[in-house]
Amino acid sequence: MTDPYQDPLTSSPLLEVRDLSKYFALSSRWLSRIFTRQPRPVLKAIDGLSFQILRGQTFGLVGESGCGKSTVARVIVGLYAPTRGEILFEGQFVNQRNHRFSRASLHSRMQMIFQDPYASLDTRWRVRDIIAEPIRAFKLAQSRAALRNRVAELLLQVGLSPSDGGKYPHEFSGGQRQRISIARAISSNPDFLVCDEPTSALDVSVQAQILNLIKELQRRLGLTYLFISHNLAVVHHISDHVGVMYLGRLCEVAPKRILFSQPQHPYTRMLLDTIPDLSLTGRKRQPVTGEVPNPINPPSGCPFHPRCPVTNERCQVEQPHPGASGESMVACHAVEENRLQ
Repeated sequence: MTDPYQDPLTSSPLLEVRDLSKYFALSSRWLSRIFTRQPRPVLKAIDGLSFQILRGQTFGLVGESGCGKSTVARVIVGLYAPTRGEILFEGQFVNQRNHRFSRASLHSRMQMIFQDPYASLDTRWRVRDIIAEPIRAFKLAQSRAALRNRVAELLLQVGLSPSDGGKYPHEFSGGQRQRISIARAISSNPDFLVCDEPTSALDVSVQAQILNLIKELQRRLGLTYLFISHNLAVVHHISDHVGVMYLGRLCEVAPKRILFSQPQHPYTRMLLDTIPDLSLTGRKRQPVTGEVPNPINPPSGCPFHPRCPVTNERCQVEQPHPGASGESMVACHAVEENRLQ
């Protein structure tokens, strides 16, 4: 089967995800299941995602809270095992047993920056030990002197002082802690970083500094990013391609310039209408209405149809599949039938 998000005209992607799914079986009262004869409920956190990220580019993943963005990050880096689907790194499968390109061999090349800089650093360790941990684990330094020099170099790269290595995380602000997290993430010389909302816990002014640091490191080190955020302005600033998630699925994938100028899926349009119109164009806007449905018991057909302004009977019974629409891939019956204005 042809991958709907694969562009045959582009070069080989560094990372490719094919039909990726992650389901969680939830606990429920045993007696209740016996009397009602209901199976154990299943949460489909991600359900059939396919996308690719070219080397040196940033793929932004955006959507409301609870849509499955962070689960995607954790499955890709190996914190969760996928229920179904394939993950390829440089064309090699990384989530199949007995394959020569094992997950262990990827740990040094694939790292993650977590959302909360206060929870992701061990408060009992000095900063130099936190940053040095991956270097020691992957035996990247030949001597103690080389290790000290490498840690000092990393601190300078993220805008801190080598003397900060002797301090503890509680002695730093949130923005400084995130810089430490970034230094730790790049200490193993990775090719690929998963950034799971790395600026959402920071003040706006600090967010800009961290985003600029992430972009500068990408330019200097040739990094490739999966950047996850619910903030459209942040995604616009840092991404090359954008995927819009809703209830565990991708509803639209497009180059950044196309998605922000010519959004096609009704959900994408509603999200973009939340951005303030600073140019005062007077364009008619569709406010975001309703709430994300319960993912344990999602709607039939298109999961967005209870909130969609252009839904019809087909949307309520038939699940849409991704299809090409210009330079975008869109999973929407209304787009397929040209029902949008």
